[in-house]
Amino acid sequence: MADVLTTRNLVLGYGATPVISGLDLAVPAGQFTVLAGPNGSGKSTLLRALAGVSVPSAGAILLDGRPLAAMTPRERARRIAFLPQAPLAPEGMRLRDLVRMGRHPHRGALSRWSRADELACEAALHHTRTEGLRDQPLDRLSGGQRQRGWIAMTLAQQSPILLLDEPTAFLDLQHQQEVLELIADLVAAGSTVVAVLHDLIQAARHADHLILLADGAVAAAGPPTAVLQPATIARVFGLDVTLLCDPETGRNICLPRLRPRQRA
Repeated sequence: MADVLTTRNLVLGYGATPVISGLDLAVPAGQFTVLAGPNGSGKSTLLRALAGVSVPSAGAILLDGRPLAAMTPRERARRIAFLPQAPLAPEGMRLRDLVRMGRHPHRGALSRWSRADELACEAALHHTRTEGLRDQPLDRLSGGQRQRGWIAMTLAQQSPILLLDEPTAFLDLQHQQEVLELIADLVAAGSTVVAVLHDLIQAARHADHLILLADGAVAAAGPPTAVLQPATIARVFGLDVTLLCDPETGRNICLPRLRPRQRA
């Protein structure tokens, strides 16, 4: 499988102190890649850079071998859709209008709404099962419904690569599962998805490729079962874990070991 996004000696940060320094990694095409790691390890910072939202201090990001920095914003948006964590929309905006915003890379300042635009939005609503919510204001939707609406907006963009920053954050278990199953459907249809996740059990069950970051560097990368080993988890998270086998997927699941309780 070819790598669609790669970094070479990448340096990212805010101010004088880099968050990520000298990073080399590869994102395989047509797979679900999860970025995981401790707080402050640079996951969201890296995702924003891969989307072209933030500019590296040094190094390069390549999209199919071409420097991302050499592309125009419109050209990048036609290839990469980015959904930040906790995005904001104008008060009272209806879901259908949010989804229509995803068509911005394909429309000029004076272009009229086209049949292609309409079909893209309808397909996005269908894939996210939000057709019946199209006329609802976003502030009247549940957290899971809103998140599916935001993902519908990214799908309307028709970009083959989707970057999602903590798409399951603040959702209950049912809505987390809905989002992860939606991602699986998108990958099965040919999309490349990269998401930041904190839950290693979710990553173990759903990811095709797992990248663990620690101290601004790649600590481990590969299939989840190969990456999620006790020694690696101890090194990255400072945590002792027990490995269990997921009865449905056959993959490793890491559970933190409990400290022995002291008797009074």
